[in-house]
Amino acid sequence: MRFPRHGLLPVPLLTRPPPLSISFSTYSIPWDPVASAVHEGILRARSLAHTKQAHAQAAASGVLPGHLPSAAAILLAYADHGDPAASFRLFDDSPLRLRSAFLWNALVRALSSAAGLHSAALSAYNDMLRAGVRPDDRTFPFALTAAAAAAGDDARKGREIHGSVIKVGFFYDVFVGNTLLTFYGTLGDLLAAKQVFDEMLHRDVVSWNSLISVFSSNGLYSDAVRLLLELKRSDLSVNSVSLISALPACAALQDEDFGKEIHGLAIKAGLDMVVTVGNAFIDMYGKCGDSDASMRAFQSMQEKNDVSWNSVIGSLGHAGLYEDALEKFKEMLAIKVKPNSITISSLLPALVELGCFDLGKETHGYIIRNYLYSDVFVANSLVDMYAKSGCWNKGSDIFYRMDNWNVVSWNAMIANFAQNGAELEAIRLVKEMQNCGEFPNSVTYTNVLPACARIASLVKGKEIHARSIRVCSNCDVFVSNALIDMYVKCGRFDLAQNVFNVSERDQVSYNTLIVGYSENPLCSEALDLFLDMRSVGIEYDVVSIVGALSACGNLSALKQGKEIHCLSMRKLFDTHLFVANSLIDLYTKCGRIALGKKIFDRISNKDVASWNAMILGYGMQGELEAAINLFDLMKDEGLEYDHVSYIAVLSACSHAGLVERGKRYFDQMLAQNIRPTQMHYACMVDLLGRAGLMTEAAELVRSMPFEADSNVWGALLGACRIHGNIELAQLAAEHLFKLKPGHCGYYILLSNMYAEVGRWNEADKVRALMKSRKVKKNPGCSWVQIGNKLRAFLVGEGSQGSELELCYDELVKGERMSSAYLSWPQT
Repeated sequence: MRFPRHGLLPVPLLTRPPPLSISFSTYSIPWDPVASAVHEGILRARSLAHTKQAHAQAAASGVLPGHLPSAAAILLAYADHGDPAASFRLFDDSPLRLRSAFLWNALVRALSSAAGLHSAALSAYNDMLRAGVRPDDRTFPFALTAAAAAAGDDARKGREIHGSVIKVGFFYDVFVGNTLLTFYGTLGDLLAAKQVFDEMLHRDVVSWNSLISVFSSNGLYSDAVRLLLELKRSDLSVNSVSLISALPACAALQDEDFGKEIHGLAIKAGLDMVVTVGNAFIDMYGKCGDSDASMRAFQSMQEKNDVSWNSVIGSLGHAGLYEDALEKFKEMLAIKVKPNSITISSLLPALVELGCFDLGKETHGYIIRNYLYSDVFVANSLVDMYAKSGCWNKGSDIFYRMDNWNVVSWNAMIANFAQNGAELEAIRLVKEMQNCGEFPNSVTYTNVLPACARIASLVKGKEIHARSIRVCSNCDVFVSNALIDMYVKCGRFDLAQNVFNVSERDQVSYNTLIVGYSENPLCSEALDLFLDMRSVGIEYDVVSIVGALSACGNLSALKQGKEIHCLSMRKLFDTHLFVANSLIDLYTKCGRIALGKKIFDRISNKDVASWNAMILGYGMQGELEAAINLFDLMKDEGLEYDHVSYIAVLSACSHAGLVERGKRYFDQMLAQNIRPTQMHYACMVDLLGRAGLMTEAAELVRSMPFEADSNVWGALLGACRIHGNIELAQLAAEHLFKLKPGHCGYYILLSNMYAEVGRWNEADKVRALMKSRKVKKNPGCSWVQIGNKLRAFLVGEGSQGSELELCYDELVKGERMSSAYLSWPQT
């Protein structure tokens, strides 16, 4: 067999050593009816108490310590029933003459099967060698099983055992070879596993199944599938384990067609009615997204067990059919199949998606009554459920009561904090997670970085970024997108662009940066990215269109906006509510209020944002009566006002000088239990200030339930400028210089006010303060379009002349006469 795509090339067979003449586990023991009866009693023991009774009977009847099979059987029974210490004592009490390979094998086997005693099994193997007892064809599989189970600590020991296998001539034993395949598969050493397989002179179906399973569990899904085809063409018959080992590979490859071929093979071989095979088909079809086929496989099973029900519930949940998953769970209960931890882990996410949190709490009660809370997957699902239901304290209690945490536990708890407003706790938990020895993964970072973004904590965000680089130098696209979003929301577009430049990019990467640029004074960069997006083969979606339209609106770039409008029509996005609202915003900002109203009238499913955009548009264009009338009409249409609606109408009232009406709307907002924000107070201060009610405006600022921000103080300063109130302007400016020390406009406005009344000393002091803080006046800026790029020019820029000459030359060549202002790719 050859697997050249993965570089797993077979190696030449070694020369076979001569076979051993005897098996060291073969003994001739005279038949004894008493010993035989005692031995049968030991084999029938089903608990530790029964084992102790059988042991006492064997000792009392004289069978022990002399009867080797009974000693070995009791030794194994003690380990199987959770008392390996008794196995040790029995071995130590056995006569030296009985400590043959047979008894040593029993001890190694007993310890290798006991939880947490794999290293002890290897120690027993070493003691066997030191005692001068030669291993036989049963010793090595038991020792290798222990080495595989303790692969992290005893990988070298397993390779030593492999060397001993070759040395004593058992390498060609099929049972030993199969165990070696499993050992190397557990280590993830696929080259060694493939080499063992190639060197096996005789292979049985277990050999093939072992390698199929090794490839499938280590991500070589195509090789696992090809190996099954090789097995099918061989002289051996495919069995149920062959199919069960290959079907997860089909699921991972999303290769439903080959999965169906395997299904046909199972039916032909009469294996389709085997419960484990049927369960594997349910799982495979579900993971391939074919929930109908998954249901048919489930319904065709004559015999079902709890795994069958778990598989179909999981498949329906995977397909997003949460109601169907819940119905199947109810059917499961109706026929008295008891749910287990896997059932609950599949059910809880479905309940979260359906919003059935009361049923989730009932499920939590079932978990407690049936002692399932110790299962880490169940506990993780509970944390996730309570986080998404808003009961983050309950999720936190469950997390901190867990006996063991895995990375999913930490991620669920970090998401719990991040989604419920406890951003600092989420950030702290990442550090605690590492202190507990668990390494964050991409899910950790995609959970915690939005928390940094929401509180605009650039310092914490950088720390998380540094940790992600230390843990994994190549971040996946989800982490890089979260980093871009975090830096955008922290206002560091340079760092966001750096991450974007060095990372793998997808549609979300472009959209995040386009929307971020469009909401800030970097709208031309947003349009450049929008153009670049399609040129690299990434399709636009609704978010891309909305971001580009917002950029055009902020730049008043009407022609580019119209072209994007046409593009959205070609891609059938123009009927999407978000796009339609963005088009209203574009046309009203560009002064085309009639076009905006035309789009508004065509929206069949207007939401509050549609009305708000139109009201704001009328207000910006001075059509104040139309804005107020539309606000009143919105209520008649059965829509509830939101905080933006009131910002829009208060702004219109301010520009129209409708003080009493504005006050009435403000009181109406309070009666509607909408808490005023900084922008609402800024609009009211502007309304009162424009009307000359300066004392009332100042009193409103003082009575605010929170500290006024720059919008409020800026509105008051602007009103002082209109009415020449120097004393109040000084108060507003003092606050603004603290809140926005780098904003040049406030300094210039106060300085001009002093100059207008002849207070030159004060004016000079403000200018000196501005200079000492290195605050510079923002230069004027204009745009000119060359081909498909917008070029910006600043007043006083040194290279302006040469830039303008270059632009002029290009325009003369015909760019200005082009019918298209932006070169949109044809779709």
